[in-house]
Amino acid sequence: MRTVDLIQKKRDGGELTAEEISFLIQGYAEGRIPDYQIAAWSMAVFFQGMTARETAELTLAMARSGDQMDLGSIRGVKVDKHSTGGVGDTTTLILAPLVAAAGVPVAKMSGRGLGHTGGTIDKLESITGFQVEQNREDFIDLVNKHGVAVISQSGNITPADKQLYALRDVTATVNSIPLIASSVMSKKIASGADAIVLDVKIGSGAFMKTIEDAIRLAQAMVDIGTEVGRETVAVITGMEQPLGRAIGNALEIREAMDTLRGQGPADLTELCLLLGAHMLVLGQAALTVEEGYEELQRLIENGYALKKFKEFVAAQGGTPSFIDQPGLLPSAGHSFTVTAPASGFVHRLEAEEIGICAMMLGAGRETKQSAIDLGAGIVLLAKIGDVVEAGQPIAELHTSLTDSSVLERIRERLLAAVTIAPEPASAPPLIYAIVTKDGVKRV
Repeated sequence: MRTVDLIQKKRDGGELTAEEISFLIQGYAEGRIPDYQIAAWSMAVFFQGMTARETAELTLAMARSGDQMDLGSIRGVKVDKHSTGGVGDTTTLILAPLVAAAGVPVAKMSGRGLGHTGGTIDKLESITGFQVEQNREDFIDLVNKHGVAVISQSGNITPADKQLYALRDVTATVNSIPLIASSVMSKKIASGADAIVLDVKIGSGAFMKTIEDAIRLAQAMVDIGTEVGRETVAVITGMEQPLGRAIGNALEIREAMDTLRGQGPADLTELCLLLGAHMLVLGQAALTVEEGYEELQRLIENGYALKKFKEFVAAQGGTPSFIDQPGLLPSAGHSFTVTAPASGFVHRLEAEEIGICAMMLGAGRETKQSAIDLGAGIVLLAKIGDVVEAGQPIAELHTSLTDSSVLERIRERLLAAVTIAPEPASAPPLIYAIVTKDGVKRV
């Protein structure tokens, strides 16, 4: 078998066999196939696409390139959740204890962030003592005892995907539906999930900018799950403005607690209830999404969701006293407000630009070597559709930066991401569609 023949086959629109795909991925992971040949093959895939079977085989080949977590000794159906990314995406911090409180085990491996804020692991490290590093036996024991554990990803999960993604990033082949879908799903499958709920973001703060592209990506990932025997549901959700109000690490921990108390932002609460309801259905803890939704609401209202969060934190070594005393969470050295330049209605909150402002304040990493200020970030005091008066605070900025010229540039950039106009505005949709193996249901 020769690599050049497989490049030519895909270039000409052919369908690769499982053996041919495995040959390519294994050869690349082991250093026998050079970057330039895999770059040529990636470009062929970019233009010719892949069938659902090919994409599933690619996913499995990447999952097999490194460690695979066996969660068989955890009781129950293990349902994982993955978001394609956004600004202020606090959902895992809420869903993990909430779904566990309903009896569905959550055994989740998460990553660190490169961009707007830290990843879920960085956010959890805002909690004093919280241990994100756990060996496999302790991880499984935590889930069996408490119903939930969230740990950092193994360094050897899907190494072929890491290599391929880095190559795609510098060869203009990132934006390929089969390659994106297999990248996401290979990590979920290697992590041992029995079923998967996907939160596919769409809008200015998301990778997918149109509903058509978001549906194509969701269908590709659902098809992969179906092909490899994992029940998979995708929910297409809006990211025209940041989700919730907090963008940061400790700030998002605080917002997660508020949501588990029933006092969180309406959009964040609604999305968590919907995603969680789908997790309960796949985890066989609810017969319908409506039943799951009502059960999760009840767990928030009766305080059991917050109790499970406290149990989760303590089980992984965290000091849970911050739950009753949020002031114990890390805080930035300074905070100041940004005020509305005019009276009217908020028409636009450019999510990606606001996320970049949070990163500039210290909440995220510009490079892998960047240090995160766990207390830094932004709290939005107005969302799209809200009425504001000139001079009214519309955002709080939290940072340890002291250079006034830098802070002024951030303030100006944030204001440029906000549009206020005299005519009324409506909040953009939160849910666009649900994608299952049976098709697409637009909301």
